[in-house]
Amino acid sequence: MTNTARTFLITGVSSGLGRAFAVAALAAGHTVVGTVRKDADAADFSAVQPQRAHARVLDVTDDDAVLAVVGEVEQTVGPIDVLIANAGYGLEGTFEETPLSALRAQFDVNVFGAAATIQAVLPFMRARRRGHILAVTSMGGLAGFPGVSAYCGSKYALEGILESVGKEVAALGIHVTAVEPGSFRTDWAGRSMTRAPRSIADYDDLFDPIREARQEASGRQLGDPARAAAAVLHILDVPEPPHHLVLGSDALRVIRAGRDAVDQDLATWRELSLSTDFPQDR
Repeated sequence: MTNTARTFLITGVSSGLGRAFAVAALAAGHTVVGTVRKDADAADFSAVQPQRAHARVLDVTDDDAVLAVVGEVEQTVGPIDVLIANAGYGLEGTFEETPLSALRAQFDVNVFGAAATIQAVLPFMRARRRGHILAVTSMGGLAGFPGVSAYCGSKYALEGILESVGKEVAALGIHVTAVEPGSFRTDWAGRSMTRAPRSIADYDDLFDPIREARQEASGRQLGDPARAAAAVLHILDVPEPPHHLVLGSDALRVIRAGRDAVDQDLATWRELSLSTDFPQDR
């Protein structure tokens, strides 16, 4: 499919990058089914383009509801050509101070919500032997940061799922792309951020400046959501789309530094790594 009108399913279109992806796709002439959590947000999204913007109220942690919505969209709107699993949120806090219940909730949305949506669209795309699955991870899915361990953990998990799924479906005409944004001018670090309570003074010197810097940077991030959306639309028309789409100069810098650190460990500890094999003559 090249330069043709497509049907998109995008989760989490009420604000942020999800909204930017949806608006750009609609402006390009595509049909977009966008999921939201509230009726008011559904009405707001449908009004963007009444003929081609279709809202569905959906909690992505409800597996049965995800399956039902995908099936209904396939029946009533049309075959889903592009899935963008975008719904998610950030959880800030040191690991020791983050309640396990909050960690589980983070994974429920960021990992299992995306996984449920991907599983729901796969049978239809597989039958048609075409489709493109994209999921929004983060630069924090390829490089860890102090103070957002739960968030980074969820994005690392999603990265692993996407890389494996991509290899499973490549021969079936289905593309899979992990979208790794840096800091974009959205509400992610503001009202959308969930914050674990502070209780351990030993982390004050490390964590307090991190939280303060993040709050001060909110609304002044380098990344432009509209430009991110244009980049995502661009790769839909290339014959071999990337498995990883890094968005933002900060994301490029952070991910490259993280990869360099891994490469350094590989080189430094190479002989120790090799020493764990059985001897070659056995």
